[in-house]
Amino acid sequence: MDTELDPMTEDLPLMANTSYMLVKHYVLDLDVDFESKVIEGSIVLFFETGSQYRTTSSTGKECCQSHFDESHKKSGSEPCRIAMTSVSPCSSKYNDFAVSGKGEEDTSDENGSHSNSEQASGISTLKDCCDRESHGNKDFLLVLDCCDLSVLKVEEVDVTAVSDIEKFTRSAKLTDVSKELENLRNQIVHKLITLPADCWKEQLSYFTHCSQAPGCGDLLFTTGPWSLEIRKSGIQTPADFPHAIRIWYKTKPGGRSVTWTTDQSGRPCVYTMGSPINNRALFPCQEPPIALSTWQASVRTAAGFVVLMSGENSAEPVQLREGILTWYYYVSMPMPASTFTIAVGWWQEVKPQSFAAAIQTNTEFSLPSSQTDFRWHEEACGHVEYPCRFQNPAARLQAVIPYRVFSPCCLMECCKECLLPLVPQCLSAAYATLGTHPFSRLDVLIVPSNFSSLGMASPHIIFLSQSVLPGGSHLCGTRLCHEIAHSWFGLAIGARDWTEEWISEGFATFLEDIFWARAQQLSYDEVKGQQELKALLRWRRLRDEVQNSEEELQVLRPKKESTGELSESGASVVKYGLKAEKIFMQVHYLKGYFLLRSLARIIGEASYLASLRKFVHKFHGQLILSQDFLSMLLEDIPKQKKSGLTVESIFQNWLDTSGIPKVNLHSGCIFLLKKHHRFELQVTKWIQTNQRIRKSSKKKPKQDKVVFQKV
Repeated sequence: MDTELDPMTEDLPLMANTSYMLVKHYVLDLDVDFESKVIEGSIVLFFETGSQYRTTSSTGKECCQSHFDESHKKSGSEPCRIAMTSVSPCSSKYNDFAVSGKGEEDTSDENGSHSNSEQASGISTLKDCCDRESHGNKDFLLVLDCCDLSVLKVEEVDVTAVSDIEKFTRSAKLTDVSKELENLRNQIVHKLITLPADCWKEQLSYFTHCSQAPGCGDLLFTTGPWSLEIRKSGIQTPADFPHAIRIWYKTKPGGRSVTWTTDQSGRPCVYTMGSPINNRALFPCQEPPIALSTWQASVRTAAGFVVLMSGENSAEPVQLREGILTWYYYVSMPMPASTFTIAVGWWQEVKPQSFAAAIQTNTEFSLPSSQTDFRWHEEACGHVEYPCRFQNPAARLQAVIPYRVFSPCCLMECCKECLLPLVPQCLSAAYATLGTHPFSRLDVLIVPSNFSSLGMASPHIIFLSQSVLPGGSHLCGTRLCHEIAHSWFGLAIGARDWTEEWISEGFATFLEDIFWARAQQLSYDEVKGQQELKALLRWRRLRDEVQNSEEELQVLRPKKESTGELSESGASVVKYGLKAEKIFMQVHYLKGYFLLRSLARIIGEASYLASLRKFVHKFHGQLILSQDFLSMLLEDIPKQKKSGLTVESIFQNWLDTSGIPKVNLHSGCIFLLKKHHRFELQVTKWIQTNQRIRKSSKKKPKQDKVVFQKV
């Protein structure tokens, strides 16, 4: 697929050549400076050779592991002689670089190049990327997604210099020292990233120490509008390219991945606000969803600021020096880099009035889960190996995960009254519906008023708009339920192709009603009445949007049969990803919701929810396409109920076409629709009557008319 990446289109380019090299872990070491509105420091990326080259390279070479094996067979069996140096947890060398860089002039050229005579080449075509990666006479080129960043330096990391790293090496005699060391470094990284899941703590420790190891040579690089391209002179294959590299960089004040602003109390803050370009203006990364990775981050900021982030641990600040605190987070579940989230501000934790009240809140709504939630847990998970909560007996019984609520100082009382009591109710209701929580904890943050959405979910953290607070428990609760639903659909289960947003938003919209009804503990009739009213309102909103938007933006699977396809290099585009109107559209939420609602009515709600639980257990930790869900669901529908329903017919009627399919509204919903229509006619009648009365009345003095116009 030789798709051209045209910078003038409204498609979002994903430039990273993930088919050749795949990031498995990021280590970020950053300073947040509110005076200059810059985040700067370093990021270390640990790679494995990608599937395109690992299976067989374009020149017919064997996979990278065979490459390692062969090179070490040739070199004999004597022990390696590698100088070992002890690395402290906080390397002053690299911290000093990060800090001193703030006051120094950026020595890179205007294109961000360092020690490199090449100029930024702009957006290359996918074919051009493949040509340069053809493993022939030219150097291999590593391409990362990157924009709005000043890249200062790129270097190879000497992981052999880490103390006690010899456990990851094979016995070898170094003959050609430079060549063998290159192979040995890559072998160490390979062994490190493939450690078993039960060694995850040891793995994180070694990632930390390796990230602080000294550099062993600068790498050549150029930056373009959407990418960072890196090469090492003389290296022509991904297997030989350094598998651990360090990038020194700084963000720009106007970078599109984060926003610098003030909170509702007037204090400075910065946070990732869900930009269409995701995180490529926060750190160089691989954006394609297939690049599932883990990460860890140390973030330093002035005392008084609180750093919240996507992380499994509830970080506590450590004083680095007077007036400077450092915060450390990590995740052990591989996820796309786009899900990484950070918020730094003067946030205050909202706590219940007493410990006893907190205990009562956590237990009162811990609804017992049905045994059907666990009937698939004897089966092995289908994802890559990581410490999975679905295989943890204690986690499977945890109805309410640990949670915290943060807000600006001026909104603490409102959050304590309106938001805090709802969190355990909604978490417990979600557990009762879908079973095991994919993530071990949750932070909820009320973000600044410039946040353009009602909410945003990321691993271990949810952003909520202040707009949900005045709406009482209903608005706050439904939005919270929607974002909690993303823990399963959108995060634990992601779309393999980002154009299929309905997989995330359609499911979250459908599930928010079920979660919220259970959280309120409503009767059957109350649940049905509430859901039918919401269906009516959503149908009218969808109808209005379809009537007032471009047809191409109404299609839930715009790439149709090409959905999920990548170029040879792994690069692709997100169709209409940069189109301004798309940001404000709700068609993926609403049309997806009505598709799921219609399927639930065919199969029956109880059977449908059982199928969802089965689907969650089978596909958590993985990326899916629409047909993965639809095929599995249709298998559970009895033949007599299918009535010609197939994956192809659903594609044709719902996902691959614009407009609204024929929606089968419930009789109660139709009654509400007719009643609402009669109400509209009555309102129109009184407006017309009022206008006639005003026309027949005496005209007001001209002076009054002028005054009215001024007002």
